[in-house]
Amino acid sequence: MKVIWTYTAEMSYKEEIDFILLKWNNTQASLFVELVENNITKLKDYPELGQPIYKNFRVLSISKQTSLFYRIIEENIELSIFWNNKRNPKDLFTAIKY
Repeated sequence: MKVIWTYTAEMSYKEEIDFILLKWNNTQASLFVELVENNITKLKDYPELGQPIYKNFRVLSISKQTSLFYRIIEENIELSIFWNNKRNPKDLFTAIKY
């Protein structure tokens, strides 16, 4: 399956990396990037790996602090947003705008 990054996914991914760099260091940011890459590789093989949630969205835990929300659309995996789990969950669906 092909992975498609939405603009929101790209921006939220960069925000998570920036937050990690601010709070911790380059090593931790690199580990996060590696976690994301490994999980995306798993998604390509097992697109239904994440738990189904609202409508056709699924959620995959990347780390204790971060979840990835995505959708399966035909033969594509659309990454919607990387969500910091400490944020208000009520803001999630406004953030992904679906």
